[in-house]
Amino acid sequence: MNKKLIVVVGAGPGVGNHVARKFGVNNFRVVLVSRNQDALSQYVQELSLEGIEAYDVVADAANPVSLTEAFDQIKKNYGTTDVLVYNAAIVKDGKPTSETAESLVTHFKVDVAGALHSALQVIPDQVEQKGGTILFTGGGLALNPSADYGALGIGKAAIRNLAFSLAKELKPQGIFVGTVTIAGAVAPSTHFAPELIAEKYWELYEKREENEIVYS
Repeated sequence: MNKKLIVVVGAGPGVGNHVARKFGVNNFRVVLVSRNQDALSQYVQELSLEGIEAYDVVADAANPVSLTEAFDQIKKNYGTTDVLVYNAAIVKDGKPTSETAESLVTHFKVDVAGALHSALQVIPDQVEQKGGTILFTGGGLALNPSADYGALGIGKAAIRNLAFSLAKELKPQGIFVGTVTIAGAVAPSTHFAPELIAEKYWELYEKREENEIVYS
């Protein structure tokens, strides 16, 4: 297996799949992870038609057991994860006072805890090979909170903190951790088109300098 492997948790027609495509055209094998098998099959077919070696694994980002099983399957079938991209989040509006402790925890499971759990699945192998990359999808709400997206903003602030703290811990072991903080609404044919944002993930991977790119 000469090609490196990228795993994208939170595959979808926006940022997730475009990041997968960017790495795929640069000689990576791709594994897409999400809850929907039918959608995953379609995504893999689209990438395969472009000459990208792509596979899919079903998992629920809110469920640690499901994620563990998925990464066990990935390691068994495709090898060590060289690059992990965590792109899963519950994108839902709601003022802070409309949330409850339970709803906030539900958000946190996907928006933050799933990111940490996914990272924990690949870190041991990356430490052993003295190299690897972990990238998180952040959001501008971490920097400029909105009253209309209370829980999402809290999650993006938390995943940004996770990225920075994890980066400091893992840097001595050769592992780079970064986040792309997307300060706007992702939409085709705009400045926030997913293919343009995907370039920033590749930039973080290649340069390994700053731990955050704010895309605004």
